[in-house]
Amino acid sequence: MADAASARAMTREERKVVFASSLGTVFEWYDFYLYGALAAIIARQFFSPLDAGSAFIFALLAFAAGFIVRPFGALLFGWLGDIIGRKYTFLVTMLIMGLSTFIVGILPTYDSIGVAAPVILIGLRLLQGLAMGGEYTGAAIYVAEHAPHGRRGAYTAWIQTTATLGLLMSLLVILGTRTLVGEGAFAQWGWRIPFLVSIVLLGVSVWIRLSLDESPAFRRMKAQGRTSVAPVSESFGRWANLRVALLALVGLTAGQAVVWYTGQFYALFFLTQQLQVDATTAQLMVAAALVIGMPFFIVFGALSDRWGRKPIIMLGCVLAAATYFPAFKALAWAANPALVDAQARSSVVVVADPQGCSFQFNPTGASRFTTPCDMAKRILASYSVSYQTDPTGQPGQAVVRIGATDIPAPPAQGQAPDEARRAAASFRQAVDRALALHGYPTQADPERIHAPLVVAILSYLMVLVAMVYGPLAAMLVEMFPTRIRYTSMSLPYHLGNGWFGGLLPPMSFAIAAQTGDIYSGLWYPVVIAGLTALCGTLLLRETRNVDIHAPDRPHGPHRSGR
Repeated sequence: MADAASARAMTREERKVVFASSLGTVFEWYDFYLYGALAAIIARQFFSPLDAGSAFIFALLAFAAGFIVRPFGALLFGWLGDIIGRKYTFLVTMLIMGLSTFIVGILPTYDSIGVAAPVILIGLRLLQGLAMGGEYTGAAIYVAEHAPHGRRGAYTAWIQTTATLGLLMSLLVILGTRTLVGEGAFAQWGWRIPFLVSIVLLGVSVWIRLSLDESPAFRRMKAQGRTSVAPVSESFGRWANLRVALLALVGLTAGQAVVWYTGQFYALFFLTQQLQVDATTAQLMVAAALVIGMPFFIVFGALSDRWGRKPIIMLGCVLAAATYFPAFKALAWAANPALVDAQARSSVVVVADPQGCSFQFNPTGASRFTTPCDMAKRILASYSVSYQTDPTGQPGQAVVRIGATDIPAPPAQGQAPDEARRAAASFRQAVDRALALHGYPTQADPERIHAPLVVAILSYLMVLVAMVYGPLAAMLVEMFPTRIRYTSMSLPYHLGNGWFGGLLPPMSFAIAAQTGDIYSGLWYPVVIAGLTALCGTLLLRETRNVDIHAPDRPHGPHRSGR
């Protein structure tokens, strides 16, 4: 039966299910990732009282806020999905996501309403995160429960393309709007247009989703009276089920998440922030890589029906851990060779007492890093300067030494607010002049960007993303029984992607600021991908032949299902 299902073409009803589920999820991801693609402009509009480096970090933290709450959305909407059904649950999540995105487009900035602007913005990001906690999982389960046995990898791979398609759509809309209104107008008000467009996408998405029926597996289970009355406690209050959820987190989704966000979001941030490539050029090159890499989601999803989910996902994690450092160093050489030359030629040292230096990771936004050492490191990190730390500095002081030039950082205390801001600006200008004298570029030279090589490297990163993500939905669906599938699958997926993946940009930039090496932030995805490959290889079993409709199937990936 599996061979016959694999051989036949997709039916009209199956095509409708895949198309409608995928298209709606594309629009959801478009809404969610607009913010990330416009992080630099969001920083200027909503965090304007801060210096440029701090504002960007706070914008990233607001971006991360949407990821932090995704597991809570997974619990809420997973519970609803297992009780009332798949279809209506992801209709609710779609409405929350679309309306929150639209409101960002009409939200006044800090200059208009003060601190209320970033507070409301973060609140909207939290709502988006909650909605995303239920949307993706519902769509993946819906498609998997419609797919014939032996083709779940191929069918659910279409859902796996939606995150990348949503990112690509957001980049294309942003680029189109930039071109239409001009860079100056886009920075002032044109950035709102991509958010406002989401209301049209929301209407299309709701109309399409309303035409779908409930999934056959859920209908059958409900008709037989086998739905769970307490899916959260059944999923995580029983060790047999909780164990499978934990294995899914440490052996699958944590590594998949960091590979996904490194290959797509961190690569874009690295190009624009660390390598100083202008936003339009960087987005065009990333968009080209997305187009090249996207078919591989379908390829690896289909291959997982033949070769198995586990070997493809684990190989992707291993390759990521082994090749990220050389890949990103090659990316730096191709995108900004002048920066690479300056880093190799010039010595930059921060002379400071280590006790006055903080690790600048702040996911809640509650901490402020204002010591002289913190200010010096943050400014150098914003200029993509690799530096060393000399621990012999005096307590409460820091000096940036560029060649033979010493530039003292202003004190953290004893100054009025206006005086402190002027001192910080003067310090930044002095560092800027010294770096320019030693050959550090303020922007990547467009004439020296090796665009084909940049796109090739980005495309390789996309292939790694497709390896770990293409087969993932099918494997997660196959790990959990129908009655608690929505809840059980949602939490490990969104813990992995919301916390391990969503926190990757601020964590990586914090590591780079702490160590003085623009590449050191890669240790975060390298270590997690490596640990996932180890845990998954040792602890997970193959799931591709599991019968997901079997009512008495044991929990977890421990049977072949034949």
